[in-house]
Amino acid sequence: MEGVVKFACLVGFVVLVSIAKVDSAGECGKSTSPDNEAIKLAPCGSAAQDENASVSQSCCAQVKKIGQNPSCLCAVLLSNTAKMAGVNPQIAVTIPKRCNLANRPVGYKCGPYTLP
Repeated sequence: MEGVVKFACLVGFVVLVSIAKVDSAGECGKSTSPDNEAIKLAPCGSAAQDENASVSQSCCAQVKKIGQNPSCLCAVLLSNTAKMAGVNPQIAVTIPKRCNLANRPVGYKCGPYTLP
């Protein structure tokens, strides 16, 4: 009988943890993932690979929008989608500054990188 109670408690705990994970919001909120948001930064492709490349207005608009949540922006720049697209995170973190965004999160730690 004691084994059955322990098993029931264990199953209940696993169910609770599973529910908590489903309800918790990630860096970019409940409705989207960093990988999905990374797709929106397609106009930033060349600017995220070459620090001398010009940054398009459409790129800056998306960075401004995503950058309202600095943890989301970092998660996007370091996402698997960004890596697969050839994004260089060290260069990508310079895009908000290169866009001359006034309210950019200066000094925000983005993994091992800092937003200038």
